[in-house]
Amino acid sequence: MNAEQGEQFEHEQDLPAPSYPELQPERMQIRRQHLLSEVDRQNRARSRRSAPRLRRRMVLVLGTAVAAGAAVIVLGVGSGAPSGPGPVPPASAASVQLLERAALAANAMPQKEARAGQYVYVKTVGHTSVLSENKDGQMDLLRENEGMEQWTSVDGSQSTLQRKEGKDSILPGSGEEGNLNSPTYSLLATLPTDPEALLKMIRDDAEKNHGAGSDSTTGPDQEAFVAIGDLLRSGAASPELTGALYRAAALIPGVDVAPDAVDAAGRRGVAVARVHAGERKEWIFDKSTARLLGERTVLLEDNAWGKAGTVVSSVALVASGIVDDAGHTP
Repeated sequence: MNAEQGEQFEHEQDLPAPSYPELQPERMQIRRQHLLSEVDRQNRARSRRSAPRLRRRMVLVLGTAVAAGAAVIVLGVGSGAPSGPGPVPPASAASVQLLERAALAANAMPQKEARAGQYVYVKTVGHTSVLSENKDGQMDLLRENEGMEQWTSVDGSQSTLQRKEGKDSILPGSGEEGNLNSPTYSLLATLPTDPEALLKMIRDDAEKNHGAGSDSTTGPDQEAFVAIGDLLRSGAASPELTGALYRAAALIPGVDVAPDAVDAAGRRGVAVARVHAGERKEWIFDKSTARLLGERTVLLEDNAWGKAGTVVSSVALVASGIVDDAGHTP
């Protein structure tokens, strides 16, 4: 049994497959006309990793780092963003259509009502890749289990309970609504649901640390794509906001489709993806329901993290909901 098969969870949410209308060509064209016409390309050179211990960056539950890695060869991928300099193409027609289906699926879900004193519950399975310096000064590539359950205060006023491998940890509450990198349910409820306005807010935030003049090689477009993925997996976004996040992602240049992908729970689906610096970031959806299953990062080039085709980070969302007390499940 390989690592990916070993991550199969015992039961999945049984959700009916609602009927979604296909996106009409004229409506798709309207969406695509809103895409950014030009994007300044950032330096894609990968910085040397010199830290004694370096984790793959994947924020999951309201700002908590969670990810996964498994050596899997992936076939049948989308073209994604080009790896060299030059203009980035608009999001592909296939990705725009898939994201619209995901938005319609999200909009059909019931609203998760929450009040102060309650918690957002999320359960995930997955692994993350870690580079760790050994006693000889060399870097060893390790893989760590990052499956967890987490209970996060709706308004940030209470401590967060995190359960990993049967052990509980108490993380302090922020006392505030948080920010886009670590939001609370209360903060997400204030975000705009117009896709263009939402993307501008997310991209402006990304521009601060990843724009021109910064030391970042990620660039605001890739960082916006990553940030939207983090928000989608938070388990706290309303159906309306979730739909807006998918439609905002369709406005990011370079977004494409990977027709076959497997999440950390072993579920097969189709992925919306974006390529950057030799890596493909994927959001994996159920092919029938367009429901988000998880996210993973696949290497397209050999590097310190592994050979091309290696899944260096992967996380699957198993369950989420609103509960009255930390430690309880929906």
